Amino acid sequence: MSISNQNTRNQSAQATLSHPSEESRAEEEVLGQYIPLLYHYNMLQDEDRVGAFRDAIDLTVRPGMHVVELGGGTGVLSSFAARRGARVTCVERNPELVATSRRFLAANGLAELVNVVHADAAEYVPSEPVDVVVCEMLHVGLLREKQTEVIHSFKQNYRRAMNAHSRCPVALPVFLPEVSILMVQLVEQSFDFAGYHAPVPMFQAPTAGQTRTIELSDLHPYANLAYDEAIPTRFAAAIPIQLRCDGHVNAIRLVTQNVLTIDEPAQRAITWANQCLVLPLEKPLDCEAATALTVAFDYAAGGAIEELSQSLQVDVVATVTN
Repeated sequence: MSISNQNTRNQSAQATLSHPSEESRAEEEVLGQYIPLLYHYNMLQDEDRVGAFRDAIDLTVRPGMHVVELGGGTGVLSSFAARRGARVTCVERNPELVATSRRFLAANGLAELVNVVHADAAEYVPSEPVDVVVCEMLHVGLLREKQTEVIHSFKQNYRRAMNAHSRCPVALPVFLPEVSILMVQLVEQSFDFAGYHAPVPMFQAPTAGQTRTIELSDLHPYANLAYDEAIPTRFAAAIPIQLRCDGHVNAIRLVTQNVLTIDEPAQRAITWANQCLVLPLEKPLDCEAATALTVAFDYAAGGAIEELSQSLQVDVVATVTN
């Protein structure tokens, strides 16, 4: 399906939703809640993602709870909550995914247990208290997708709606994931493709032993977000990093670890890591071990990768002398 055809179908199917500008609608195609269906189908094959959320939901959700999933996609995470005996509201903006999730849930015998609501997750207001909110609109570095915006808006809308009918402030639901930890490190990356040099952004599986990548520094956290607390709208950082070995510093790597929940009896965290993102530097540096550098960048939560790349600056602070 072409982008123009998909836009036409989305616009006609969203007659009851707000009508964004052409510019914001185009941005949604690549940054927001309109991630193409094929990506959602591929996510079903991500056993680490699906398994971690299943384990976290099994641990957190109890029969009779009201669970809301923001950005429900294919409905797979909502299905886990329904199988735990919860009443589930699955909120999805993309009309094609609304139809798809309803079809899949019905095929799994869960149509009566999950109410799929066609709405913008950033504007959705529940009509009754919620015990658990599941939201997996996550991208490495909290770029591109709207996790922070959606959860921030939900908290504001929820407090306003629930407190209007209560004499005491209403507690927020439990959020899954609970925390996201954003980290960065300096690397030497091979951008050689069959003899063709092309320094481009690259995604990697969140596993050790990337054969094309040499880790030149430790991981350094630059943000630690708890979703039941205040959520930043920008990430501006100037991080001092020391090299642990000699190398050709030609890229940074972003690593994002999500703590879905804590299994206190087992004393373990249920976690899931996004794919890593390698971003090339405009001006690579040849440095010795123990060289001190500063990695600086500034980008909006949910913003484009290009925004981060354009602000990225790596400078030598102190060189090693023998």
